[in-house]
Amino acid sequence: MKKILIAVLFLYSFNSIAQGVQKPKKNYEYQDTRKKNESFVKLPADLKAELSTFTFAGIDEGIKREPLTKIPFTSVGTDFMSFEASNIKATVTTAPFNASKHKLDYDEGYLIRIDRKTYYGGYSSVPKKYISNVTIVMGKDTVAIPAAAYVDLYNLNFAYSDKGTERTTNGIYRSANPHRIYLYLFCKDNTGSYEVTWIIYDKKYVRRVLDYAFM
Repeated sequence: MKKILIAVLFLYSFNSIAQGVQKPKKNYEYQDTRKKNESFVKLPADLKAELSTFTFAGIDEGIKREPLTKIPFTSVGTDFMSFEASNIKATVTTAPFNASKHKLDYDEGYLIRIDRKTYYGGYSSVPKKYISNVTIVMGKDTVAIPAAAYVDLYNLNFAYSDKGTERTTNGIYRSANPHRIYLYLFCKDNTGSYEVTWIIYDKKYVRRVLDYAFM
């Protein structure tokens, strides 16, 4: 019985140490594992021209261009934002993040990976929420947006404060090419905001454009 008790105490102590997270080391330059391989600057010229009219990453190039037609949000709550026009509607939803269900990798107390992958939104600390679903319906067809297109995006804020006024630049943008649309979200946070654009062509998801660490 004594041996069993000792074994149980040992396992409890081991688990406590394994689950414990040290406090962030002050003035420490932790690893930044975020990547730039999906950024605006890597786009072909035609996509650059259009995204420059509504993204922050392309703002310098888009100043003199005609803006694209925008479908603004029609409803918003603490955990969703919806957009709707005559032949298209989209909804983005969020859900609370449960750290116990994920593998978290730290560098001197700073969170740098979730489930062995880099992430965006509130970088270096445990997120409070994540994007749980992105739904786009065009006519009678549902556009399949793979989880990989949003699974690494966290702490999404649907609006931000600008001198005391709540604002949002989120929207669906219609390309000059009738086959293509863009669903755009901007998330501002204290660790360097991020923006994501999902590109849809002929009712199929093509790719995303992701930039971060500005504003």
